[in-house]
Amino acid sequence: MRGVSDLLYGVYERHLASSLPTERLPRHVGVMLDGNRRWARARGADTASGHQAGADNIEPLLTWCEEVGVEVVTLWLLSTDNLDRPASELTPLLSIIEGVVGDLAGRSRWRLNPVGALDLLPVQTSQALKQAADDTREVSGMIVNVAVGYGGRQEIADAVRAMLLEHAVRGTSLEALAETVDVEQITDHLYTKGQPDPDLVIRTSGEQRLGGFLLWQSAHSEFYFCEAYWPDFRRVDFLRALRAYAERERRFGS
Repeated sequence: MRGVSDLLYGVYERHLASSLPTERLPRHVGVMLDGNRRWARARGADTASGHQAGADNIEPLLTWCEEVGVEVVTLWLLSTDNLDRPASELTPLLSIIEGVVGDLAGRSRWRLNPVGALDLLPVQTSQALKQAADDTREVSGMIVNVAVGYGGRQEIADAVRAMLLEHAVRGTSLEALAETVDVEQITDHLYTKGQPDPDLVIRTSGEQRLGGFLLWQSAHSEFYFCEAYWPDFRRVDFLRALRAYAERERRFGS
């Protein structure tokens, strides 16, 4: 029976892939990789095993994105709130993140771009992220934003702070800045400056909330919530998300 099930699954997956309208697929996909701890708990495994299983599923996801022509992927691996977790959980998680980022950089296939408050991270983790960015700077492939120590409110605060400092250097008065500041100026100081906003945001594990992910950039994004825990997220789940996105009529806030 397993063989028949696998055969039917393969047929269904190929049908999904072939039926996607290429002209209606997203340029930028954001993914909230949620459910690693619950995946591990359901199997009686330790938390680190769940995080490692989740890390092992990142490269397949990037391959699926690349196959359909996605230009930018943003992966939320660790929030600023997660930095308050006990060291017994946080230390192995950071080590796993350093390892997967290093492995992805070693593929020389995608351009890695760390996004987040790197100054809040341990020096070793921050250096690993910066090294991955340096190592892939000349890669012409898909951009992969690696969100570690990331929070949407923190990003907006950092963007405003950077904008204020830039104008202070120019000698702009606060009164003059208040009269001219606009959305574009703040956008130009975000971690993702110069990139298209996410068209589609996927969250795994059944949670149906944004949780602070790309707060500014996702104003007009479409959202897709998947019941599977992140380590169990399959290509067919990704294709279903793309199908749902392609079937929607985007209104961009209107």
